[in-house]
Amino acid sequence: MIIAAISDVHSPQYFDEFVRAVDWMKVKPNLFLIAGDMVNRGELPEYEKVYNVFFGKINCPIVACFGNNEFQQLRDQLKTRYPDIKFLDDETTVLNIGGKAVGIIGTTGSLETPTPWQKANMPNIQQIFESRITFVERYLQRLKVDFKIVLSHYAPTFKTLEGENPRFYTSQGTQLLEPILVNNKANLALHGHSHRGIKMAWIDSVPIYNVAFPVNKEVVIIDTEKDLKPGISKFV
Repeated sequence: MIIAAISDVHSPQYFDEFVRAVDWMKVKPNLFLIAGDMVNRGELPEYEKVYNVFFGKINCPIVACFGNNEFQQLRDQLKTRYPDIKFLDDETTVLNIGGKAVGIIGTTGSLETPTPWQKANMPNIQQIFESRITFVERYLQRLKVDFKIVLSHYAPTFKTLEGENPRFYTSQGTQLLEPILVNNKANLALHGHSHRGIKMAWIDSVPIYNVAFPVNKEVVIIDTEKDLKPGISKFV
């Protein structure tokens, strides 16, 4: 299975580079994943531009989670306007890809320390973050599929945050998901949000990809047959 993935285009900021990156893709993916923040600060008209880049070029299922820049009050509009993109907001979906069941758990994700803005404007944010961790664990246990993917905006580990200021790791992701991913045998986790982190790390046998565009400068391509070793059963 060939997975293409991206996040943090923050259109219009990196839009032109994003267009070139999609044009330069040398493979035809079986699945395209978006880990949030495709537009900057809730600029809804920019999503139309992003969507049009995919038209006629990406002919596989597109599944997305929301980032913190896709504001909560806009998410239903995005789901309605772009039904060709399967948006997961603390939701799951199961796709048949190559005769195999691929389960995707999608969430904005959790921070160990809410940002000052979140603390000031979202009084229940800590409970939201805790509930998302519970959600991921519950559905990793419930999904009876051949391949399990966790798609989040915030990092589910600190390992891919290397390069960021360690003082702010807790406001960019959480380590609390690490044992959940390992113990429940996630096959793959992808996230965005970190613009200065590293591209990939392992948590035990679970590969974690930071697909943020400022880090990769391209669409990330993952061949599950070749790239998810050691410790991952081959996807055949």
